[in-house]
Amino acid sequence: MRNPNWKGYRLAALAGQALLAIAIVVVLIRGQWLAAATLGGFLLVSYLFVAFERKLPTLFDLIFVVAALINAGGWTWDLYNQPGPYDEIAHFYTIFAITLATGYMLFDELMESFYDHRVLFVLTIASLGIALGALWEVAEWLADFATPRQIVSGLVDTITDIILDSGGAIVAALVNLWGLHERSRAGEQSGSRRKAPAPAPR
Repeated sequence: MRNPNWKGYRLAALAGQALLAIAIVVVLIRGQWLAAATLGGFLLVSYLFVAFERKLPTLFDLIFVVAALINAGGWTWDLYNQPGPYDEIAHFYTIFAITLATGYMLFDELMESFYDHRVLFVLTIASLGIALGALWEVAEWLADFATPRQIVSGLVDTITDIILDSGGAIVAALVNLWGLHERSRAGEQSGSRRKAPAPAPR
């Protein structure tokens, strides 16, 4: 498995940010100021994450920028309301990415407390993602009053989004559980190597 700190991940993330910058230029040429501002907001957030976040491996730079690209397209060109699974993919992946990153950052704080309570670990991380998904739905509802387009399509759409948000959060929590197990096992192997007696001199 490739190192999660492989520099190629950061280069790919920078390429994604370049796509956002190009999209901003295109919509500005067309006079779409609101679209440009939306894209600019996602570009700024992704830039700040990549430039200043140092606790996570570079793989998370790419994961976060992909989430920014998906949501930038959805908000700018109203892809959420187009035929197809775009809205569903955006909800599942975005909450997955945020929950995965948050859980990873909490590894050090939660490892000792939760290693023997794995179900509780999954529930804790997943609950955070589900709560974020609920806040996302509130943000979409408020955006319906602030923007000319309709984002929330009804109760069925909202419930579907919450289900997908929950699915992304649960998958991220399970991936974090796997990472917790791998990190603990690596620590045990490192400790056993340190405790191994030195070979007797000949």
